[in-house]
Amino acid sequence: MTQTDNVTPLEHLIRVLRLGEPSEYRGHTYLNGESLYFPTGRVYGGQVIAQSMIAASKTVSPSRLPHSVHGYFVTAGDIRQDLLFDVESLHDGRSFSARRVNVTQSRGPILSAMASFQEQGQDGVEFADAMPQDVAEPESLKSAKDLMTPYAEKSPFANYYAEKSPFDIRHATPTIMLGADRDSARNDSGRQLVWMRADGKVDCSQVMHRAILALECDQVMMEPVLRRAGLSMSTPGISFASLDHSMWWYRDIDINQWHLYVQDTPTAAHGRGLGVAKVYSQDGELVAAMAQEAMVRVPGAGTPPRIPAAAHAAERTQR
Repeated sequence: MTQTDNVTPLEHLIRVLRLGEPSEYRGHTYLNGESLYFPTGRVYGGQVIAQSMIAASKTVSPSRLPHSVHGYFVTAGDIRQDLLFDVESLHDGRSFSARRVNVTQSRGPILSAMASFQEQGQDGVEFADAMPQDVAEPESLKSAKDLMTPYAEKSPFANYYAEKSPFDIRHATPTIMLGADRDSARNDSGRQLVWMRADGKVDCSQVMHRAILALECDQVMMEPVLRRAGLSMSTPGISFASLDHSMWWYRDIDINQWHLYVQDTPTAAHGRGLGVAKVYSQDGELVAAMAQEAMVRVPGAGTPPRIPAAAHAAERTQR
């Protein structure tokens, strides 16, 4: 059910997302028995969101592309079990189609998602925030693969990014994969800039490109929350999980090209944090936006103390 040795992680991702033919007994029901490798041992949330989009897209006209998806993660999926995708047709209008996708396993639902599709080529108002200036080019940055390779033998988490991730990830702000970003925590800012693209080449439909972006973004959406809290992926005992995920596409995606994720986290409370992101193509076009709420828990630790402004100044002086 996980990746085999004779295919690349990117090839395996495409195979997992394609799903099969609908059930002959239930016209819009799809069964999938393969999962992406992820070191938690659970079904990867980004995978299920992306597969739900693909399942829903099979029930609408090819002239309509997904423009938004909103999903609630009900419970963790078991990587040893098949996933059942049941698509309910809610509406087909002149411009939009709406679908509900329920994803279940033997114990019950694991995800409930709503997806909306729009007819291509429609005119209307158009504007976009500009991409930040003076961001380091991706080719000048170290990839997560290179950063994590020295630790791959001892850490399943590092091994995933070094050998099994289907994406090339390059942080323009300091990565928190290996340790906390103390400067960001002191300044009450979780702002993060990350370049990402497929680690390899894919030739597929625009629907698949958008689905892959939905999966790709889940690799980094929690990071601003951890960054601002003074935590990292490697904080001892840390526990985190996606609770819900929303995403909007405004322009076509080419997952083979670099995309810049401009990420922030406006708030966190009650063990939950909100991450938001705008996604730009390398030539500066705003192509997508997203928001995700995540549970973040560290045993025995409350909210990291805020450092008064006077302490910031004193610390800078001591440096």
